[in-house]
Amino acid sequence: MDNFIWDKDRKARTGIAEAVFCLHKSAQDLHPIIRFNIENSTPVLLTRLSQQQWLALPLELQNALDYDECSETAIINGSQKLSTKNDVCIVSAGTSDQAVAMEAKRTLAFNGYQAPIFADLGVAGLWRLMEKIDELRQYKIIIALAGMEGALFSVLAGLVRAPIIAVPISVGYGVSAGGNTALGSALASCSPGILTVNIDNGFGAANAAIKILNQFSE
Repeated sequence: MDNFIWDKDRKARTGIAEAVFCLHKSAQDLHPIIRFNIENSTPVLLTRLSQQQWLALPLELQNALDYDECSETAIINGSQKLSTKNDVCIVSAGTSDQAVAMEAKRTLAFNGYQAPIFADLGVAGLWRLMEKIDELRQYKIIIALAGMEGALFSVLAGLVRAPIIAVPISVGYGVSAGGNTALGSALASCSPGILTVNIDNGFGAANAAIKILNQFSE
């Protein structure tokens, strides 16, 4: 292909296979990328692929993709076998965090890691979190997602041994709009052991977890 350079050695170099950020890419950009990877049987994860973009693909390419509308991700030649170990889990504060939680889950699955989602465990219903806390303590890494004031990050980090990868979510209103309050809360937390990624960045949180877990397997 003359119009793009494919980073075929990324997984060997970084431990993470190539991914394509689809937001703002045209059909003319996406068609050759997808076709190239299908023809070469290479694994690739497509992120932020809207349903409109997916529907604009030729039917043969649609059928070749494992597409998930909720997370706006598509997988080509992803991992066929998922780890059954308690390596990583995802904790979301509310139902509104589902799209980003699924982006993290699908990114992990693409790389061979099974990650259950523990949904709706935000601090407004603290008893729900406490009912699950013994189960959550079995995981090596926890990806936590929260919007509004982002209180879940501090509370969870004070209850478990695992590092918390905080994903601020752009859910809220007033001063919480856009996720900046949750981001500030994650960065300013007094609970040690919180690592923070960008707002709504489920993909980045999953890849951070994968890089940490890769160290255990070496």
